[in-house]
Amino acid sequence: MEATQEYVAPDIALTPVKSNQVKAVGYDDATQTLAVTFTRGAGAIYHYPDVTRAQYEAFIGAESIGTHFGKFIKPLAFKKLPPPTDAA
Repeated sequence: MEATQEYVAPDIALTPVKSNQVKAVGYDDATQTLAVTFTRGAGAIYHYPDVTRAQYEAFIGAESIGTHFGKFIKPLAFKKLPPPTDAA
């Protein structure tokens, strides 16, 4: 097996938010990873690493989550994960 660094996504629970753009967000303190899914698209989950707890709290506490996302989160590096499959 080659020494390729594959991204191991932390399991982050998503909480729905009131926004026209952002559907749900979650945060993992252990890895400082912000998870975001959007109202449009196929339901992919975007993981933003190296986001502090303070940055996360400012995001979810913003008057406009969509505006805050565009200004402060969107420019950050991210990993795009496929939509979750519902295993019943």
